[in-house]
Amino acid sequence: MLPLIARRILATIPVMGVVALTVFGLLHLTPGDPAVIIAGDYATTQDIERIRARLGLDRPLLAQAGLWLASVARGDLGVSIYSGLPVTRLIGQRVGPTAALTALAMLISVTLAVPLGVLAAWRQGSWLDRAIMIFSVSGFSMPVFWLGFLLVWVFAIQAGVLPVQGYQPLEAGPWQFLRHLVLPAVTLSLVYMALIARMTRASVLGVLREDYIRTAFAKGLAPRRVLLAHALKAASLPVVTIIGVGFALLIGGAVVTESVFAIPGLGRLTVDAIVRRDYPVVQGVVLVVSGVYVLLNLVIDVVYVVLDPRIRY
Repeated sequence: MLPLIARRILATIPVMGVVALTVFGLLHLTPGDPAVIIAGDYATTQDIERIRARLGLDRPLLAQAGLWLASVARGDLGVSIYSGLPVTRLIGQRVGPTAALTALAMLISVTLAVPLGVLAAWRQGSWLDRAIMIFSVSGFSMPVFWLGFLLVWVFAIQAGVLPVQGYQPLEAGPWQFLRHLVLPAVTLSLVYMALIARMTRASVLGVLREDYIRTAFAKGLAPRRVLLAHALKAASLPVVTIIGVGFALLIGGAVVTESVFAIPGLGRLTVDAIVRRDYPVVQGVVLVVSGVYVLLNLVIDVVYVVLDPRIRY
């Protein structure tokens, strides 16, 4: 187990290097000059050149990339062009709401989607199976922003039971914390839930056709025990895979969800930085999110070995 984890951690180093270079290249090769935007409409050519020199934009692209990679290796993600604050500090201020939102959305998705998928597989062809699949297809096809506005209209404007927008930290009380997060978490989790439910159903259906499952039923085992202890366990590897891969959906959806519900998280920070062409902030956020995603894939690889000891990397 430990050699596996060590090899996987070492393998993430070149991956993160490629991600860092790709992000740097995409941002710096896009049209537009951040020095012109910062200088304003009435700046002279000399003002723009001074800003470019202060930001290091007058250096060759390879030199800028080398300096940035060296700073990242030291744990320094740079300084925001607009606020003048360190990027690590900005990310630290915004990571809490995003982490809480994605964690609650993942909890809702996995808790509801896996039982729904197992139930749909167990009742294949029934009205319950069709209803769950209609829900999954609708959830996967529904735009996140439209669902967010719909939930706000129903539960916040019409019913008045939940706040329209904003975020309250856990220190303000568990009830206020959950009241402000439940709508955005449900909005964010719907697409993720639909994906997990469909994959769980397909995986469990394949296992239910195996001979040892029919033998278990023939021996008189309770259906609940067969489904949970035998079928779901054997079908868990594809489900775990899609849970990890679907994490990217949560990150992408968080950008839209945080904008709809005015949550001060990494999504809104990224959008604001892109609009302002604040290169250091965009690079830092994408790099941190990529690192979390790579770490999650590492955890999934370890879970594979725990669920099926026959797997060796």
